Amino acid sequence: MRIGSGAGGCRGGPGGGGAGRMAVVPLRPCRAAGRLLPLLCGGARSKGVSLSPGVPGRLTQRRYKKDVLPSPEGPVPSVSITEIRQYLRAQGIPFHDGYSCLHTPSLFTDSREDQPPAASAPYTLFIDKTTGSFLCTATLAEGTWQDFQANVELRHRGIPPASSVEPEEDTRQAREDARCIWDRALPLWELLDEDETNKTKAVFGISLVTDATLKRFGVRYLRTAKSLVFPWFSPRDATLKGLKLVRVEKKGDAIAYVEETLPRFDSYHNLFGLPLIGRRDTELVLTGWELDALALHQATGVASLALPRGATCLPPALLPYLEQFKRITLWLGEDLRSWEAAKLFARKLSLKRCSLVRPGDLQPRPLEALNQGLNLTKILRAALPASHKSIVSFRQLREEVFGELVNTEQVAGVKWARFPELNKLLKGHRRGELTVFTGPTGSGKTTFISEYALDLCMQGVCTLWGSFEINNVRLAKIMLTQFAAQRLEDQLELYDEWADRFEDLPLYFMTFHGQQNIKTVIDTMQHAVYMYDITHVVVDNLQFMMGHEHLSVDRLAAQDYIVGAFRKFATDNTCHITLVIHPRKEDDEKELQTASIFGSAKASQEADNVLILQDRKLVTGPGKRYLQVSKNRFDGDVGVFPLEFSKASLTFSSSGKSKVRLKKMKEEKALLAKKAPEGGTGASKKS
Repeated sequence: MRIGSGAGGCRGGPGGGGAGRMAVVPLRPCRAAGRLLPLLCGGARSKGVSLSPGVPGRLTQRRYKKDVLPSPEGPVPSVSITEIRQYLRAQGIPFHDGYSCLHTPSLFTDSREDQPPAASAPYTLFIDKTTGSFLCTATLAEGTWQDFQANVELRHRGIPPASSVEPEEDTRQAREDARCIWDRALPLWELLDEDETNKTKAVFGISLVTDATLKRFGVRYLRTAKSLVFPWFSPRDATLKGLKLVRVEKKGDAIAYVEETLPRFDSYHNLFGLPLIGRRDTELVLTGWELDALALHQATGVASLALPRGATCLPPALLPYLEQFKRITLWLGEDLRSWEAAKLFARKLSLKRCSLVRPGDLQPRPLEALNQGLNLTKILRAALPASHKSIVSFRQLREEVFGELVNTEQVAGVKWARFPELNKLLKGHRRGELTVFTGPTGSGKTTFISEYALDLCMQGVCTLWGSFEINNVRLAKIMLTQFAAQRLEDQLELYDEWADRFEDLPLYFMTFHGQQNIKTVIDTMQHAVYMYDITHVVVDNLQFMMGHEHLSVDRLAAQDYIVGAFRKFATDNTCHITLVIHPRKEDDEKELQTASIFGSAKASQEADNVLILQDRKLVTGPGKRYLQVSKNRFDGDVGVFPLEFSKASLTFSSSGKSKVRLKKMKEEKALLAKKAPEGGTGASKKS
């Protein structure tokens, strides 16, 4: 399981599922260039580089995040598949439908510039049906739908299509660094000492992977970093574009695989094993890890590829390379999170051609299955189809139900690292749910919810922030301070180091501010789910979507419509939505209740979870903040626990002195059986 995200991440050890599995150690994401180049490349450029923030001599190259979602009101309009087809027909460009893309002859290969591509030409240009973005696999030219139209117009005028843009300085530098590391790495099967080779393979859990398989996939070993090196070769001319390095770290009995990439993770789009795919291959197994691809190919002989970021994301830029396959089996890992990701990726790839391997004790990840002597071919044949037209009996649900009973902790969702008391109540953060969050004005709702979301994002939950009340610069400053857990204003020399680490998080922002149309917001969220595999959306707050278009409509009815739209989006896209709603204007001395949420009862009815930030103002001192869980549809546990705010780091931490007070239905019934109703709740009484 991947713990971190970005250029560095870690996953569990080779123990696989079942009892006795070694624990996974959560490790801090790290930068490949900063960590490896001082050991490998030498020279003045890397001399004196340090991983520790603020140490003199560190590289201070500032980078800026580019993956900010564009506003739909900006210069890039959306396009539908119908409009794309109509345009191609009007321009006389032949095409045929694929699974995720439309296939056309390329505009960028040699042919007459003033004529449309001939139908007999190779169909090497792929147009994404959802976004209109294109990629030519013959020349690697790519761009937006608007870029495609511009090149068509240039062709009609007899002007050659625009040449590919030179790679940016960061990309060129990453390729040089990758070449530097690759030249110093040795083929694993050619180490000087055979004993060293066997020990190295044992450390990585690949003792059963043959030298022939390692040679076929070009895996090397880097002694100085004690890492396996997986190459990324260009599908066009086989030049080296980047690398992924995997090393093992141990802490006591725990083991973790730590991954680092060149270039950075958001530019690392390597389908490991792609150069080995033949044009006639029609069946494929997609894995979430390079070592799994090795094991699968060796045991079954089936074409196998590894996704660059495992179960975290399937970038749409990779879809054209998967169009040739009529059957794709997704075997991403051994936990429930990988299973959920496989179902999400199957939607992008077209459900009708996808099958899924459900994780279980007898169906662990491929490498572990090989080590256990299991029949991988038999497991692949038992893969479940991704789509069912109908459920006719419990028999078809039987395995799903059993999986939830066996994996209760995983079913409960991703655990918070900073809020353990919240785990005791909600049990975890689950996809497909709607959480409503409220609190008094000025109580710190945005500050708390930013740390709440940051906690999950640091564990690899792809997060989209929609902040309509404060601008993105201020929000990012708050989150960066919480991430670093210190005031960076007083230590500006640390800024670049912490900013680099923060940039590696799977975090994106909507560029809206102020009142927005709900349809525009939903369309942007839909785009983000497709492009970045977003699984958590934070909307702060609902009142900013009750804008001008609803002035003539009853405000309560407008709010009900918006809440219903978010509820439907969460369910349809298996995405968790956290929705901030202001409370009604009430007496400051009174605690907020579920009924205090502004609007009708629909918000609390539709929500799976209701969180209330209580700010109790005392006469003799400052107010104390508490987080109250007043609704929990997952298992019914509700309660309240105190929070302590650190102004220096802008973080909330729950007090360790007070126990979480749980309130379960059976406890309420027992209380009512003994005493008459007193009007209070178990959550607010002293334990």
